[in-house]
Amino acid sequence: MPQSPEIQGYCPVAYFVAGEALEGKPEFSASHEGKLYYFVSDEAKQEFEKAPEKYIPAYAGQCAFGMSIEKEFEPCPKHFKIIDDKLYLFLHNDDTDALALWNKEDESKCLANADKNWAALQTATDAS
Repeated sequence: MPQSPEIQGYCPVAYFVAGEALEGKPEFSASHEGKLYYFVSDEAKQEFEKAPEKYIPAYAGQCAFGMSIEKEFEPCPKHFKIIDDKLYLFLHNDDTDALALWNKEDESKCLANADKNWAALQTATDAS
């Protein structure tokens, strides 16, 4: 089973509990919808198993800023933001800090655009 590519082995629960990206351990793993997730502890794994949708990144892990401008960017799991109890990931490389770009914009407009674009992408994917 493939490891969850969007968070690259980082613990999805730690983003919420610790407020930072912490690498999970293979001995604490669980699968959800065909993806394997690693956790920092058995407690974190159990928390995830109670409500996985709470911890899975928005937009199937696509960069939230990219989604707001109708682009698909691979995110960096260390660059994230929790908004209304949802995890959003952002591209970060030598050229682009998408979280900084997001934070310069009106967040409610970015979210609305990203949600609209994600819904359109899902509809297009479902139709094919």
